[in-house]
Amino acid sequence: QVQVVESGGGLVQVGGSLRLSCAASGSIFSIDAMGWYRQAPGKQRELVARIDRLGWTNYVDSVKGRFTISRDNGQNTVYLQMNSLKPEDTAVYYCFIRDALGDYWGQGTQVTVSS
Repeated sequence: QVQVVESGGGLVQVGGSLRLSCAASGSIFSIDAMGWYRQAPGKQRELVARIDRLGWTNYVDSVKGRFTISRDNGQNTVYLQMNSLKPEDTAVYYCFIRDALGDYWGQGTQVTVSS
């Protein structure tokens, strides 16, 4: 089994920063991509940022220049540094990890940006 545990969400004021972490443990085989989705109330889940095993990254346009994704391959961990947060960043953030056998998801962590 694979366990995916997220941490780092919370309440922050506009312009503030948060750092999300996501760690995978268990029977992980050759991690390919790791990343973060988010879902705001009444909206579809969207891909926020993704990083592949070579370190290539991609971001949704709305977070470019504000969010940075990184990974620690040795620890099977992915991070999302979120700066200059806006109210529209408020959502539940879900981590995903993709290995040779499939995708694994975290339970979600709430990020709330207050104005």
